[in-house]
Amino acid sequence: MNFSPPTTLGIEQPHPSPRFASFSKGKELKAAGSCRGASEADESLTSLDEGEIGPILFLSDLHLSPQQSLLTRCFEAFCAGPARQAAAVYILGDLFDYWLGDDQLREPYYQAVARHLAGIETAGVPVFLQHGNRDFLIGERFAREAHVTLLPDPYVLDLHGAQTVLTHGDALCTDDADYQAARRFWRTPTRIRQYLALPYFLRRWIAGHFRRRSMNKAQGKSVYQTDVNQDAVAACLLEHNATRMIHGHTHRPNTYHFGPSKHEDKRERIVLPDWRTGGPYLELSKTGARILDVTAQEL
Repeated sequence: MNFSPPTTLGIEQPHPSPRFASFSKGKELKAAGSCRGASEADESLTSLDEGEIGPILFLSDLHLSPQQSLLTRCFEAFCAGPARQAAAVYILGDLFDYWLGDDQLREPYYQAVARHLAGIETAGVPVFLQHGNRDFLIGERFAREAHVTLLPDPYVLDLHGAQTVLTHGDALCTDDADYQAARRFWRTPTRIRQYLALPYFLRRWIAGHFRRRSMNKAQGKSVYQTDVNQDAVAACLLEHNATRMIHGHTHRPNTYHFGPSKHEDKRERIVLPDWRTGGPYLELSKTGARILDVTAQEL
């Protein structure tokens, strides 16, 4: 039985019960006490019995910051509620609105976020985190304090025989040449080292400057430039021999089916919703797939 979500998210449908299988290849991944970087996560393997697992939760683009009080309360409710009933939690980038380096943990707000994430893992649920375009400087110190496992991007997850690519999604927006050039420029190891060596106040000013400039540029871009390129999506799935992709970044939640021809819609792309006005997340369970919102459940 292959575990693939129904076409329409938000409508729970009867579905075969998944046996949550391997994350990738290698060793057993222990839910409690795990704190791994990308290299270790890529070696991990989990196998859980059908009767013992909860749903698998995916979320992205929370853009948490001290200025976002409603979203912060949604996040706290998510960590204390649905996340602790899950088999695993995957955050696919942009947990934070910005991340200046792991010394950002000096600020009480970000210490509290790390504690809430650590509480999920302490309850026995592993938490996995990918970098987004806003928080790609999250490092090992944050991973240790938050008890999360950093994942590479893309990352291939085997869900009961269905190879699923997890990615933030920004690397697939290949029609936005300016953004891709900036992405390549800022993500080199040398550039990152140089930036992290700057005083904290200067890094904050630089981040604010580029956020404002990015927002101004985005207003003049077409829809196709700020969305993923379908050829890039197909190439990524083909490279990883996968039939499903889950990503965020574009803030255009939907489910798309496509295939080698219009008569073969065998591949699926699920776009996660952002947290602009609430706390939505994707739940994959034995009953199917649906989008839930923590604001409707816990606040």
